[in-house]
Amino acid sequence: MAKKKIAVLTSGGDAPGMNAAVRAVVRAGIVKGMDVIGVYRGYNGLLNGDVAEMNLRSVSEIIGRGGTTLYTARSEEYNTPAGVQKAADYCRQIGVSGVVVIGGDGSFRGARDLSNAGIPCVGIPGTIDNDIACSEYTIGFDTAMNTAMEMIDKIRDTAQSHDRCSVVEVMGRRCGDIALQTGIACGATAILVPEMPYNIENDVIAKIQSTRKTGKQHFIIIVAEGVGGVNDIAKYIQQRLGIESRATILGHVQRGGSPTLRDRVMATSLGHRAVELLEDGIGDRVVCIKDGRVFDYDITEALNMKRVFDEKLYRISMDVSI
Repeated sequence: MAKKKIAVLTSGGDAPGMNAAVRAVVRAGIVKGMDVIGVYRGYNGLLNGDVAEMNLRSVSEIIGRGGTTLYTARSEEYNTPAGVQKAADYCRQIGVSGVVVIGGDGSFRGARDLSNAGIPCVGIPGTIDNDIACSEYTIGFDTAMNTAMEMIDKIRDTAQSHDRCSVVEVMGRRCGDIALQTGIACGATAILVPEMPYNIENDVIAKIQSTRKTGKQHFIIIVAEGVGGVNDIAKYIQQRLGIESRATILGHVQRGGSPTLRDRVMATSLGHRAVELLEDGIGDRVVCIKDGRVFDYDITEALNMKRVFDEKLYRISMDVSI
């Protein structure tokens, strides 16, 4: 009887911990008697034949590396019915009976399409933004937050030395989780996220004025990427209150770096579960974290879920930023 062959790819934005998930998929697959193919540069690899057979040593020493050793890319060709069919045909040609896709919502839509074309796929949530509605946690989130926290702590040191206000933009286009949690961890005076409307006078200026009355002379304002406008906010604060204000955009530094322990363990658990599903011939699923445990959903059901912002934690942040 021929050995089952599965493939693994990373797609969309890179995230620390993706390599740990790839390692888990490869090694769990091999332990279960499968052949495992690594697909390079996302779905492009299935269109261009950019693949390689993986073995135990192919993934040695990558658990602590940031980025993705399989690389990642977006594919306009794949986002067409003809492209999906071409990818499915290639999987059949090389004997791949299932694919593990590590990425975000866009990657999961690609996995759903490939599953509908007859190649079972299992998605693993890998994105620093923590914006996958079906999962409480996504690979890379913890590392990104710790990187942002470390950078903001350094910015706070110099802000304190000069009695400045620092307005810092962190990543998160549609999701304010990085901003919220790093803001709390760094003692920010105000946190602006896309999920909560804000008024600069009430939510920033008044907070600074109130805190100033208690003797504080330096301030940190955390702004999610989806809110933006950090330069304008810094200028407004300086003009309005006479406090020297500087804007900093942390940018892609948050995507890099060695993954934290939490990201390595989560990625390993999710990768192992994805292989278990494909071993049983089950595809069109997304593995995720629910109530602290590994769970799985139908991909379409997962994509239709609405993400819930933690307003209670946001209210806590407002109460303690005084």
